[in-house]
Amino acid sequence: MFGRKPSPQPSKPSGSHAPTFIASGTQVHGDLKSKGPVRVDGVVLGSVLIDGDLEIAPSGRIEGEEVRARNILVNGEIRAKVIADGKLTLTKRAKVEGDVVAKALDIEAGATFVGRSVTGEGKALPPRQTAEAPPAKNAKDKTPAKED
Repeated sequence: MFGRKPSPQPSKPSGSHAPTFIASGTQVHGDLKSKGPVRVDGVVLGSVLIDGDLEIAPSGRIEGEEVRARNILVNGEIRAKVIADGKLTLTKRAKVEGDVVAKALDIEAGATFVGRSVTGEGKALPPRQTAEAPPAKNAKDKTPAKED
């Protein structure tokens, strides 16, 4: 109005986002999605899909279908499939139960990891077989059932 131009708003550099914190004592039910770095000190019951780095503090716990981020630092607990586009680091306090896909995997002595892992450029794990398949019957072995 009256020829004045609006004052320019300061712009953030592209790709930078404020960090998200899930505080100790906080429990989130449902999927968590973020475009910036995330630190979990509380509990997340659901998938965690981060377009940035993820840190799970010693008091942090994630239970869900999938945890995905660029770089993941685990000091706490994860029960999910873990996908790191960069590096996955399990410190000596870490407890991870689930399959892992990462470009790089660093496991410190004392960490607990139960699952399968694929590192490097491989991006897929074959499906997990939960039970042994019954042995295939030989086509020549066709014994008629006995009738009483």
